Amino acid sequence: MGGNIAIFGCKATTLFLLENLDIPFPVRHLITISPEQGKRHEVADYFDLQETARQKGIEVHQARTYSLKNEEDLETIRALQLDLAFVMGWQRLLPADVLSAIRIGAFGMHGSSMNLPLGRGRSPMNWSIIEGRKVFYTNLFRYDPGVDSGDVLDTFKFEITDRDTAESMHFKNTLAMKFLIERNIRRLVQNDFQTSPQDLSIAPTYYPKRMPADSLIDWDLDVHALERFIRAVTRPFNGAFTFAGDQLLTILDAQVFDLNEFGYTTLSTGTVAAVFENGKFLVKCYGGLLLVHAYEAAFAVQRGMKFHDNNQPRRHFERNSLGYFDMPE
Repeated sequence: MGGNIAIFGCKATTLFLLENLDIPFPVRHLITISPEQGKRHEVADYFDLQETARQKGIEVHQARTYSLKNEEDLETIRALQLDLAFVMGWQRLLPADVLSAIRIGAFGMHGSSMNLPLGRGRSPMNWSIIEGRKVFYTNLFRYDPGVDSGDVLDTFKFEITDRDTAESMHFKNTLAMKFLIERNIRRLVQNDFQTSPQDLSIAPTYYPKRMPADSLIDWDLDVHALERFIRAVTRPFNGAFTFAGDQLLTILDAQVFDLNEFGYTTLSTGTVAAVFENGKFLVKCYGGLLLVHAYEAAFAVQRGMKFHDNNQPRRHFERNSLGYFDMPE
């Protein structure tokens, strides 16, 4: 029986798994990183899990390096004599030496809107909203040293709705991971399960990593693409941002207001067309008006303000032949 179970993670999604996973086997170990490392590595939605783990009687092991390529980290993991591990909220590959130290295996989740091997890589939920996708596949797979290339144990498919944000997608993906673990835990612990290799008759594709600077708003996008972009990078990420003069404004929630322009046709894109009494405002965009519900700024938004990029560099992401952002190697 594989009853010596660990979780690798350092995010709010890891916290949810620790607090809500309903399995008949105790999680005995947590491998995580310190708040200082979370800040240094810019881990979005980092959470210090030490107190929660200790309250649950889970031994905490703070890794010296996020990559786990430190010899002391490897020796610590070997000494735990783990049977099984689940990886949730750990945004790094697990080195081959770590994987070989876990008897049955380490299992994590990776999802994409097209299912593996399409859509490997970074930020797949953010990219799925940006691309206007409608479904998402969460895969429970056995880690190998590659990038999301391990054999798949089980899959859960859920919807991407027109109101989903980066936050709600994280909620759905975390629930999918919880469900998949619970559905498969007995077979995993007994080491009596079958995995399926990814279909490599299809050339794998990879999404690029998104950085905080990539949340700069491009007002040349049409109003629908802008609305999706804002939903894709809102909390727990840094939010879509722009500038009025040299002052920063971050948009956290917005919707397509209307494709009619209500007489604001002559305004240039990125211009504030109207400000309502509750502080919400309309921005003229290509193809219609954007209603901003929630934002952060150190100034009051006024009608006629022109938003722009303040000469900040904008990274160009290559598109594939279908117009999406997942690319072959």
